[in-house]
Amino acid sequence: MKKFRAILVVLVVLLTTGCGSAIKDENKKLVVYKETGQSIQNNILCRPTNKKLLELYSKYDKQLKVSLKKLPECKNFKVTSNKSSGIWEFIFVKPLAYLILKLGYAIKNFGLSVMIIGILIRVILLPFSKKSQLQAENMKKATPEIQRLEVKYKDKTDRESMMQKSQETMLIYKKYGINPISGCLLAFIQLPLFFGFLQAINRVPAIFEGKFLNLSLGMTPSTGISKGNYVYIILIVLVILTTYYSFKKSLAQTASAQPNQGKSMLIMMLVMIFVASFSLPTAIALYWISTNAFIVAQTYIMEKSIANKDNKKGKTKTKISIKEKSEKRRGN
Repeated sequence: MKKFRAILVVLVVLLTTGCGSAIKDENKKLVVYKETGQSIQNNILCRPTNKKLLELYSKYDKQLKVSLKKLPECKNFKVTSNKSSGIWEFIFVKPLAYLILKLGYAIKNFGLSVMIIGILIRVILLPFSKKSQLQAENMKKATPEIQRLEVKYKDKTDRESMMQKSQETMLIYKKYGINPISGCLLAFIQLPLFFGFLQAINRVPAIFEGKFLNLSLGMTPSTGISKGNYVYIILIVLVILTTYYSFKKSLAQTASAQPNQGKSMLIMMLVMIFVASFSLPTAIALYWISTNAFIVAQTYIMEKSIANKDNKKGKTKTKISIKEKSEKRRGN
C-alpha cells in the first residue's frame, strides 16, 4: 500500500498544481486567464496565437523561462526548439508535445489528438499491463493463504517470527508465480509518461485555444459552469466514473489482503480527483477520461481471457482425471 500512497500523493500534487510553474502577479497571486480559468504557465514551449492570451503573456514576459520573441509558433514547434531545461523535458515533455501538435494540426482537432496519443501510449504499454494483470489475478488466488498467514503471526512481533513469516510469504508467492517487483514495473514506466503528458498539454497554448465538441480545451469546469455552460458537469461526472472503474480493480486486487484499506484508498482518491477536476482544463480531462476508459476495456478483456484459460485448464484436468479413473477400472 505504500506504493499506492506515494503514487496518489504525487498524482494529486501534479493535478492540482497544473504540472508546471504558474506565473504570479505583483501581489504573489496566480495569474489566471479569465476567459477559461486556466493558470498561466511560465515555461510554455511555443507562442500563443490567441490575441488576448498573447497580450496576457506579453505582460508577464519577464517571468517566462523563454521570452515570447524567442519562442516558435506552435505549428513550427520541434523537439529541438529552444534549449531543454533538463533530460526530463527533452525525453518526455517535448516529444509528447510535438506528437500532439503534429497530429492535432493534421486532423484539425487538438482535443481528438490528445485522446488518440493518450490511447496510443496505453497500447504501447499493453505488454506491461498484461503482466501486471496476471500478477494481480495470481495475487487474488494467493490472498486466502496470505490472510491465513496474517492470522497465524498476528500477535508475534519477535524477529524470528517475522523472518519465518517473510519466508512463508515468499513460498506462497513462488507457488502462485508472483513477483512483487514486477507489480511496481508498470507504475514506474507509466508515471513518467503520465506526468510528461500532462506537462506537454499544459505547456502548449495552441492546445488550449482549440475546441472539442464545442467545449473549449482550455476551459476549466468551474469557469464553464460559472458561465452557465452546465455541459462541464458531465465532464466531471465522466472523470469520476472512469477513475472509479479504472482504479477499482487494481486497488481491490492489490489490497485484497486488506479490503477495508483498499476501499478507503479508493474513496480518498475519488474525493481528491473530484476536487482537482474542477480546476483541470478540458484538454487534460479528455486525456484522463479516454485513457481511463481504455484501461477499463483492457481490464475487462484481459479478465475474460484469463477466465477462459482457467476454464480450459479446469476442463483439461477434469478430462485427464476421468481418463485416469477409467484406465484404473479397466486395469482392475
